[in-house]
Amino acid sequence: MTVANSASISADIAGRYAQALFDLVKDSGGIDALSVQIDELARAYDDSADLRDLTVSPLYNRDQQEAAIAALAARAGFSPELANTLRLLARNRRLFTLPQFIAKLRGLIADARGEVTADVVSAQELTEDQKNRLVGTLHAKTGKNVKLNARVDETLIGGMIVKLGSQMIDSSIRSKLASLQNAMKEVG
Repeated sequence: MTVANSASISADIAGRYAQALFDLVKDSGGIDALSVQIDELARAYDDSADLRDLTVSPLYNRDQQEAAIAALAARAGFSPELANTLRLLARNRRLFTLPQFIAKLRGLIADARGEVTADVVSAQELTEDQKNRLVGTLHAKTGKNVKLNARVDETLIGGMIVKLGSQMIDSSIRSKLASLQNAMKEVG
């Protein structure tokens, strides 16, 4: 099995759990609460090496995984629907799909809200005015509410890279210099 197939299978598994949870929560009108809880879960996953280890290590059996994830859900105050879904992932030895589960749920929530997320990488921190102008421009282009996921990469030298769905706009100086360098190689 190739890595791509493995990733696809994980995404499929996570997608089924995420869709089931989303449908359950949508029917009860809890999308906003779920969105906040998913952000908390993502932060906990990103911040805790122990949690990441728990989700992928074969040293923990399903009972240990379920107990740990139930404790996390209780401490964080997750809804019964999210807590039970996480426990089910643990019981079925599917916690390794947690990053894909979170991503899929975020996508479902964004679609339900008519939102789209733009990943923005800039050479320096964007000001609030720059963020607002960028959101306005992207909203005009897509007709959807835009949520920015911004980060800084100083190696860009200047400018930014914006990824919106499958579209990518690279206006970084690093990219322009690379293009210029390639053009010079073709001439000489």
